[in-house]
Amino acid sequence: MKIKITEELIRRLPKTDLHVHLDGSLRLESLLEMTKEQQVSLPAEDVQSLKDIIVCDENTQSLDEYLRGFHIVNLVLQSKEGLFRAAYELAEDAAEENTRYMEVRYAPVLHSLKGLSDDEIVTSVLDGLAQAEKDFGIKTGLIICGIRNMESAISLRMAELAVRYKNRGVVAFDLAGGEYQNPAKVHKNAYDLAKAHNLFITTHAGEAEGAESIKQALHDCGAHRIGHGTRLFEDPDLLNYVNDLRIPLEVCLISNLHTKAVESLASHPFKSYLDKGLRVTLNTDNRVISNTSLTKEYLTATECFELDFAQIERIILNGFKSAFLPYQEKRDLILAAKKEIDEIKQEYARR
Repeated sequence: MKIKITEELIRRLPKTDLHVHLDGSLRLESLLEMTKEQQVSLPAEDVQSLKDIIVCDENTQSLDEYLRGFHIVNLVLQSKEGLFRAAYELAEDAAEENTRYMEVRYAPVLHSLKGLSDDEIVTSVLDGLAQAEKDFGIKTGLIICGIRNMESAISLRMAELAVRYKNRGVVAFDLAGGEYQNPAKVHKNAYDLAKAHNLFITTHAGEAEGAESIKQALHDCGAHRIGHGTRLFEDPDLLNYVNDLRIPLEVCLISNLHTKAVESLASHPFKSYLDKGLRVTLNTDNRVISNTSLTKEYLTATECFELDFAQIERIILNGFKSAFLPYQEKRDLILAAKKEIDEIKQEYARR
């Protein structure tokens, strides 16, 4: 059954986004409106000028450079209203391209500059996501991050916060921030706490550092998924281990190009991982910072690696299988996704 892959088709297919940052996905129009409401000064006063400063492209030189725009966005994400709006609009944008399940991640410590408590920061985002679920029919989960380049006591506090909201909307603990020369094992106390409370764990690894960082995330930190995992190929034995245990990779193609995790999309190991049978998923990472969407990520993969419909279907189902959800909920999502994909497949096959 030969089916032509188009933007319309990708947009209609049910999808997951398991790796998307709240503060990397705030609409620029909303950022400008919120600065006026909150009387916050920005280095630009219109959308295009703001885009020139914040949005990255292939000329961005490193992960550290890529992360610079976040402090501008976070100027307005210091209030309950701002956090609610950011979460709500992110879920709305995702639902518009038929993202059925999305896990949003952020570091609450970055949103406490104006006195919000950790609990206020979490409940504001959870409330925004919950309202979006009612309005748009999307299902969501929240991942709380520690930060690699901050002291380990802060990550432990973030892990305590994640544990406190387990089964109340928070689904996992993560470690984000600058990976280079900031080893995850320094934050082992935070991971140990999360593991002691049976909380799912994912970790940014193999983006700005090599396979050793991925090994550390798995063996020292107990990660159940790997954020990015781009450089896993550097350790073939570890690659086989990841494959055999069906440990998912949260691949973000376009941001990997922007952060120089790869020199070009053509050199990205995504296709070789897919061919080897690894449980690769496609995700946005930062919808606004990288000027992307889930549809764009799938189209980019399709065009760059000449994917067919069966491969796209496998990647989509990998996403649903990798969700940090209770088994029965995950099973129901997978069955619903399979049914929807089959219906779309039959429709396009008749064209």
